[in-house]
Amino acid sequence: MTDTIYINTKATKQLTYDAIVIGSGISGGWAAKELTEKGLKVLMVERGPRHDHLKDYKTASLNPWEMEYRGRTTTKQREDFPVIHRGWAASEAVMDAWADEKDSPYTEIKPFTWWRTYRMGGRSILWGRQSYRWSEMDFEANAKDGVAVDWPIRYRDISPWYDHVEKFIGVSGSKEGLAQLPDGQFQPPMDLNIVEKEVSKSIRSHYKGKRHLFIGRVANLTENLPNRGKCQYRARCWEGCHYGGYFSTQSSTLPAAMATGNLHIITGAIAIEILYDKDSKKATGVEILDTEDNKTYTFNSKIVFVCASALNSTWLLMNSATDIWPEGLGSSSGELGHNVMDHHYNLGASGKVEGFENFYTYGRRPNGFYIPRFVNINGDKRDYLRGFGYQGGASREGWHRDVAELNIGASLKEALSEPGSWTIGAGGFGELLPYHENRILLDKRYYDDDGNVVTDPTKGKQKTDKWGLPILATDAELRENELKMRKDIVEEMKQMLEIAGVKDVNTWDSGHNIGHGIHEMGTARMGRDPKTSVLNGMNQIWHAPNVFVTDGACMTSSACQNPSLTYMALTARAADFAVKELNKRNI
Repeated sequence: MTDTIYINTKATKQLTYDAIVIGSGISGGWAAKELTEKGLKVLMVERGPRHDHLKDYKTASLNPWEMEYRGRTTTKQREDFPVIHRGWAASEAVMDAWADEKDSPYTEIKPFTWWRTYRMGGRSILWGRQSYRWSEMDFEANAKDGVAVDWPIRYRDISPWYDHVEKFIGVSGSKEGLAQLPDGQFQPPMDLNIVEKEVSKSIRSHYKGKRHLFIGRVANLTENLPNRGKCQYRARCWEGCHYGGYFSTQSSTLPAAMATGNLHIITGAIAIEILYDKDSKKATGVEILDTEDNKTYTFNSKIVFVCASALNSTWLLMNSATDIWPEGLGSSSGELGHNVMDHHYNLGASGKVEGFENFYTYGRRPNGFYIPRFVNINGDKRDYLRGFGYQGGASREGWHRDVAELNIGASLKEALSEPGSWTIGAGGFGELLPYHENRILLDKRYYDDDGNVVTDPTKGKQKTDKWGLPILATDAELRENELKMRKDIVEEMKQMLEIAGVKDVNTWDSGHNIGHGIHEMGTARMGRDPKTSVLNGMNQIWHAPNVFVTDGACMTSSACQNPSLTYMALTARAADFAVKELNKRNI
């Protein structure tokens, strides 16, 4: 555990704080910012190592040919990181970002692709930055459809906090006036390119204004903010941005929290238990495991914000207060660990566009277009519930395209000096319903030396991680509603491209293991009744009101929009409430 150099001269090391924030990613950074700015002394706990703004963006200024492996991963990395290599996330530049899969294993009862990063800032460095509000219809959906439980909040409850967050992080985008995708506090939008503009016109015309294609709303700046420069169109955001051109904990919420003098951070510290006092019915602090010396330490606080990312936050609750609730803190409803959600992914359509050979693009726009939901709204009715949107882009093929001239030397060089054909494509992001049967749990089974599950404890042992801690098992899958939606996602995109005149349209659906959308949600849902939910409408655990869970674990449904903006808004709202309740001595 590193008693971090982040500590500034105004704060002092201590064991008792007003608040403890577990996790330093998108939600944790926001909790730290809001709580410190309201005057609380805060301890932030991060299980991974430091990752400093500017100085630790080691590859951001390198060309691919300047990297040791030209941007690719090694054979050993492919062996050591099999989960990350299931998709496109494995590259030399960011391999240090991903969680060590040998040190931190999990059990896939059913396939689940869990992309984790354990370092300062969490996935706030790696996120896709697409930032969309959820709408009234999203918060009403469960109640209207009779699915799972009703959200305890509505759009009006969170709208002011969307405003608050958008102004601070900087979201560029266009106002479209759509009920299913509310407008926000936007910086000027990035531009669609010529092909995207033409396809947008075709779609809008053919569907008589009921379908829309516009530039993505993205947390990349198009105007400067204090201490942050606008986006340089490098499209290398995952490697960190020296300009602060996109929102991350390091560029935005952490500097704000540090400026208060109220923040203390420890890294290399795994929160292993929330300490709970059954007499006061409140948490008293957090027990921490030092990843370097494997010793435990206790830190006390008046409130705890759990922001470790959806599955790890629930893992922590499952390990807490087990002397009172065997399945963990917040488990009395029987819903802790259940209702795992994600978004549809790995499917879409693409094709070639003719007639724009004299048009070029400049820069590397780190953003694409967005097509918001159009099914099961405005009179459209399908044989499944909820909806989907698309994210995509048009571009000219580059030097790595197939070259017709199978040649070498001057003719090859000349062929590659010209841009290739225009192509356009988009992938679908669709809503998964919250099923009680889709769950995570602590893997308490016993395994023999060959990895087989055995029922006799004397013939095997339980799986643990590097530090001897219990590990999670995932048990979730797509069901009938999702499988029907996937067919529509592909066919609708194909149809829209063909209507727009796109040639040689291909479709793909490479299947989807939950988790691969990197939008894992649920497992500690909000609700109106402690008998059917883990958290109330202010993100408090029903039976531990000074414990707040504000990351993806809290979600009651998944909508089809990217969820990170909602996590930030919920966190800021909960932090404001927590401080007011603390000042009133209600928690």
